[in-house]
Amino acid sequence: MNDGAGPRLSDRQRLNWLRLIRTPNVGPASFRDLVNRFGSAETALQMLPELMLSGGASRVVRIASVDEAEAELEAARKAGARFVAIGEPDYPAVLKTIPHPPPLLAIRGGGGVFALPSVAIVGARNASLAGVRMARTLATELGDEGYAVVSGLARGIDTAAHQGSLATGTIGVLAGGLDRPYPPENTGLCEEIADRGGAIVSEMPFGWQPRAQDFPRRNRLVAGLALGLVVVEAAKRSGSLISARLAGEMGRLVFAVPGSPLDPRAGGANGLLKDGAILVTEAADILTALSPLKGNPGTSGNALEEPPDFSAVPPPRDDERDRIVEALGPVPTDVDAIIRHTGLHPAQVFMVLLELDLAGRLERHAGGRVSLLFPD
Repeated sequence: MNDGAGPRLSDRQRLNWLRLIRTPNVGPASFRDLVNRFGSAETALQMLPELMLSGGASRVVRIASVDEAEAELEAARKAGARFVAIGEPDYPAVLKTIPHPPPLLAIRGGGGVFALPSVAIVGARNASLAGVRMARTLATELGDEGYAVVSGLARGIDTAAHQGSLATGTIGVLAGGLDRPYPPENTGLCEEIADRGGAIVSEMPFGWQPRAQDFPRRNRLVAGLALGLVVVEAAKRSGSLISARLAGEMGRLVFAVPGSPLDPRAGGANGLLKDGAILVTEAADILTALSPLKGNPGTSGNALEEPPDFSAVPPPRDDERDRIVEALGPVPTDVDAIIRHTGLHPAQVFMVLLELDLAGRLERHAGGRVSLLFPD
């Protein structure tokens, strides 16, 4: 799968990419392996039933239909949005550096904002007035210095960050579909962002109402769209700390604004500082740290890795599949360790992992590790 700034997909290719990524058990990692293995999303769609059964699925899941994909493309058109594929020129360059970036991104608004170096600002929904003022001030000053500001459109700190950077460029990331802003009171803010040269993005289907488990996925994109992430206020157990952890795993810089030890909303940010986050009391602290990365977003994250050439060796036999499954368990394991343990060709191991993933039997973890899912 080409992930460089290549030509645009044809209408037929975009339709098939959308069908493939909307099929249950097909995530960014399995999507990439499928397209690399079979050369196109169209051929991969034809092979899905066989692969699912090879992976041990009790039944073949329902593959997204042409009509469903066409309806979503039409919904995007009516909403003034578009689907951008990872190989296309207007896909955010910095997002391509995260492990398993979304193959398709729904975008509403201008694409020019993605050409700017970017900083994420996140924090508490129940933010203090001081926290809101700090987030808005940082966003305004960063914008004045040529940075786009990324956040998750939540109440409190996120909203203040977007408001502070409306004039210079801001990117809002939704946990649901582009037509399902959350919280609903930020619908007007979404409109203003899109109208003033910013962008609203989502990897979720149109019409998707966000659930609790969708927000960590949203946080992953917030972290992945930026060179660094700033936590203004956050409790010790909060989504902002998930964003900070994800940013660190991606190789992004993590910043935190200190707060009073007596304010529980400062506990998470203060904890990040104890763990080595960069202390922020003014925008200059962020600008100084990010300056070396400003012109080269590719150095701030993990490079995309091409899987082995699946055509290099014969498909795995049943006994070889059994050896790979036996090597897996509930504990996340490095794929390299599985390859060494089984003595099989990497392409064969990757193929079996792909089959297990499509069958809903594999869980993928940070750092490329995998584990086997067991029925409840």
